[in-house]
Amino acid sequence: MDFPWDESRRAFTDAAEWFVHTSALVGDRWDRPGLGEWDVRALVGHTSRSLLTVETYLARPAAAVEVASAAEYFRATRAAAASPAVAARGRDAGTALGTEPAGVVAEIAARVIPVVDAHHGSELVTTVAGGMRLRDYLPTRTFELAVHTADLAKALGLPADVPDTAALQALEIVADLAVAGGVAGSLLLAATGRPGLPPGFSVL
Repeated sequence: MDFPWDESRRAFTDAAEWFVHTSALVGDRWDRPGLGEWDVRALVGHTSRSLLTVETYLARPAAAVEVASAAEYFRATRAAAASPAVAARGRDAGTALGTEPAGVVAEIAARVIPVVDAHHGSELVTTVAGGMRLRDYLPTRTFELAVHTADLAKALGLPADVPDTAALQALEIVADLAVAGGVAGSLLLAATGRPGLPPGFSVL
């Protein structure tokens, strides 16, 4: 899986702008159920980390590539993603958004998007999974923005209108994970209208 850098930047920007737009529609519903144990504020806080980690990791250059693709990143972080620490970080990130969460989200995006645009994608960054090229890491952030903004839209009763650019990258990662995980058949059946996905089914 090798996403062209210009396409990745466009997909990331589109996903970030959709997140900003959807966050602006929360209004006074920040305490409403969001996803699992998260309320809407915590869900938005967690999703904002998809922007903030790009900024953080760019400040931590890596010496070598240890994780070669977006799908490999998700496989490498599968156990960590299920940790209670992730839920706690989401709540903390939501709290950190302060009294004007939607405005802070917009400020973060306005800061991070130009930072990404100023790079060429071959930079090595130190992620939680190990060293990665920025061009391989950025699609993981687009994936997270797409999925969790869809979660936010659902929590608010809005359509999950994932931007096409972001959806294409996210679905390619899903396909890669499904094939590698041996669940492509179940996913294909579900995607073509067949009922009966196993309980708790996920490619992650």
